[in-house]
Amino acid sequence: MATIGKYCKAYLVQQFRQFEQWQEGDRSLKEDDILYLQENYVVTDGIFKDENIVFDRVTPEWQNFCQTVLQFEIPAIDLPQLSN
Repeated sequence: MATIGKYCKAYLVQQFRQFEQWQEGDRSLKEDDILYLQENYVVTDGIFKDENIVFDRVTPEWQNFCQTVLQFEIPAIDLPQLSN
């Protein structure tokens, strides 16, 4: 069963291609295709964090690129408290 993470953000393929070590395998993606950067820094072609993975070479360099160039930041999410 597919897993939806707590957070992902959509980017154009051309933005990911700025990363020197970017690889997309055998896929034929266009510059204006949309991919999703997941909370675990894996890139997918859909909102599910464990399906249709395009890029999963999560290194400190990749995380730094995501944070500085793509301005990727996982927001603090306050969940409501359940009352008894």
